[in-house]
Amino acid sequence: MQGTPKANRLHIGIFGKRNAGKSSLINSLVNQDISIVSPTAGTTTDPVEKTMEFLPLGPVVFIDTAGVDDIGDLGNQRIEKTKKIFDRTDIAIIICDSNGWDDYETTLYKEFEERKIPVLAVINKQDIKEISDEKLQNIQQYVEQPLKTSLKSGREVVYRLKEQLVKVCPDDFITPPSILGDIVKPKDTVVLVIPVDKEAPKGRIILPQVQVLRDLLDNRCKVFVTQDTELKETLEELRHKPRLVITDSQAFASVSQDVPEDIELTSFSILFARLKGDLKEFYEGAKQIDNLKDNDKVLICESCSHHQIEDDIARVKIPRLLTKKTGKNLEFVYHSGHDFPQGLTQYAMLIHCGACMTNRKEVLSRIMKCKKANLPISNYGIVISFCLGILERALKPFKL
Repeated sequence: MQGTPKANRLHIGIFGKRNAGKSSLINSLVNQDISIVSPTAGTTTDPVEKTMEFLPLGPVVFIDTAGVDDIGDLGNQRIEKTKKIFDRTDIAIIICDSNGWDDYETTLYKEFEERKIPVLAVINKQDIKEISDEKLQNIQQYVEQPLKTSLKSGREVVYRLKEQLVKVCPDDFITPPSILGDIVKPKDTVVLVIPVDKEAPKGRIILPQVQVLRDLLDNRCKVFVTQDTELKETLEELRHKPRLVITDSQAFASVSQDVPEDIELTSFSILFARLKGDLKEFYEGAKQIDNLKDNDKVLICESCSHHQIEDDIARVKIPRLLTKKTGKNLEFVYHSGHDFPQGLTQYAMLIHCGACMTNRKEVLSRIMKCKKANLPISNYGIVISFCLGILERALKPFKL
């Protein structure tokens, strides 16, 4: 509960061929033996993650991956798992030895370049054989200052790599964006509507609600928390009209009736659509609901796996709302976790969760894949407000 959520951490992926020293590098970086190191090629089979405080960058996730030159049927499966890490990588480290770069490393670099992911290069095992000037110059065509090192050199490689990581670190991680800092001002009153229902974890509230509450406190706002059943009474008891009401999307219908039109209203899910993704793209995607036809497939994506409840938002509430709104016989397909499904062209629409357990890089990667497939994409809260006929009101605070 005290740590930074994984989704809010800088994701640093380590890539390269088998036996290049990826696992040794990550063990040196975290100062722990979290990845098995062996002279046998192909020791790392699945991505290995380690969360830590990596000063001066702060909270990060290091991801060790299988070699991109793996072989055989199992090797191909490992490579596919490594490629899926691309979607949530904020900074990529490509590691090689004195043999330099060939097509494998160059292909990796070009993939990251297309995704606008900063790349660092580490040339390992320089205590065994130093890289030639010709091979070094080949790497410098892509990465200006590759780091020559032996991982046996201990903490020195960590300090040198930290310097390079700081230089390429995205600005959002040096100065994280505020969720509501551009909308509210100090001393504003904000009401959070948090239903305690089957979706609410016992004894606590869900992550987006916690993060919004903390963000408002950081912005010196006066925050009132209530349930939807007590909202009307809460608003009547306030001496001054609140600047904003933020609700759980599932309570949008009743909350929109209880909140006067002169008070702005939005949802936690819509806030996270803006923070983690592209609000305008999600808005345009929601408008495509009116174009859905009978037998269209709608893909509903959840970032995390969780126990489904009786009235689950993804599997019950959203399909029910969409069916009622469109009057069409739609087919709903569900997908959970980090691995993004293939064959997007078979779907008529994709609806994404609030992404509280996913970093922004992964959400933007998913949006990019949908755009390539000409697939409209939207978000739980935006779709719910569209189906209820209150989308324009829910987006008013953001002035799209």
